[in-house]
Amino acid sequence: MIPRYDQSKPKNYSSFLHIEETNPDLLDPERKRPKLADELEEDLQDLADPRLAITQGDSAQQYAQASGEKLFAPTVQLTGHQREVLCAKFSPDGKYLASAGYDKLIFLWDVYRNCDNFATIKGHKNAVLELHWSLDGSRLYTCSADKTVSCIDVESGKRIKKFVGHTSFVNSCHPARRGLELVASGSDDNTTKIWDMRQREPVHNFESKYQVTSVTFNDTADKVFSSGLDNQIKVWDLRKNDVDYILYGHTDTITGLALSPEGSYLLSNSMDQTIRCWDVKSFVMGNRCVKIFQGNSHGFEKNLLRVAWSNDGTMMTAGSSDK
Repeated sequence: MIPRYDQSKPKNYSSFLHIEETNPDLLDPERKRPKLADELEEDLQDLADPRLAITQGDSAQQYAQASGEKLFAPTVQLTGHQREVLCAKFSPDGKYLASAGYDKLIFLWDVYRNCDNFATIKGHKNAVLELHWSLDGSRLYTCSADKTVSCIDVESGKRIKKFVGHTSFVNSCHPARRGLELVASGSDDNTTKIWDMRQREPVHNFESKYQVTSVTFNDTADKVFSSGLDNQIKVWDLRKNDVDYILYGHTDTITGLALSPEGSYLLSNSMDQTIRCWDVKSFVMGNRCVKIFQGNSHGFEKNLLRVAWSNDGTMMTAGSSDK
C-alpha cells in the first residue's frame, strides 16, 4: 500500500496546496509543512471542517478521530496486483475491499487503519472478470475466463463451490438477494445459467443468439436480467423458463447491469456511451427507460465497464475509459 500523500514529497500534495490557500494557519509558516501531532491536536478543536487537515505518521489517528472517518488518508493507492485489475467491490459493511483481475488472484484489503492486504485467494486459472459479495459478507462469488464460477468462504479463503458448465469465458455472475442460494452467470457461449448452491448442474439454462456480457437478479430472485452484444436487456422469468420482456434502447453492446437497492430500477452501461435507468417494477406499462446519462466513454480496449448504485440509491457510478 502506497499512500498518495508521500512524506518525502510534501510539495506534490494537491490537497496540501488547497490547505495552504484556504487554511494557512494549519501550516508551519517557516517550513511549509503540516504541523506536528501536538500542534495539530490543538488546531483541530477549532476547525469548522477538520477533514481538511492532512496528517502524517501518528497524526493520521487524530485526523480520523476529528473527522469521524477511519480511512488512512483521503486518497490511497493499493498496490499488489501484478497485472490489470478488472473488478473491485466493497463488502456490505464497508470494512473490506475485494479486487481481482488478469493475475488470476483475489486480494482482500482492510479498508480502515493501514489498508493492508490481509489475504490473497487463488483458484482461478485465468483472469477473474467479476466478483460480488454475499449479503452477509461471508462469501465471494467470482467468474473467470477459465469458464468457471466459484463461491469462496471469506474467513477461510477457501473455495467451497465450483460451478462448471460453460464452454467459453464467463463474463459476469451475480448472487440472488433473497430466497434460495442462487447464482446467475453469463458467458461468451451465448448462455445465461442459474446455479443452485445445493446442486452440481445448472437449474436453468437460457440461450441467446449472442454473447452475454452482464447478468443480475431482480429483487425477488424470480427473474434474471441479461445483456450482451445484441444491445438488448432480456428479462428471464424463472417460473416460466422463458423471456418475460425485453428492454430496447441501447445501440451498442451493454457491458454492465446493476439493480437499485430497493429493487425498482435497473442501470445499464453501454458502449453507445450512455447509461440508462430502467423502471423494472412489475406493473409498469410502456416505455420503461426513465433516464439517460451521458459522460462516460468506452475506448478501443472494449473492456466490460460496469455500473453501480450507492447504498441509499441516490447516486450511481460507472466505469469509463477516459481515466
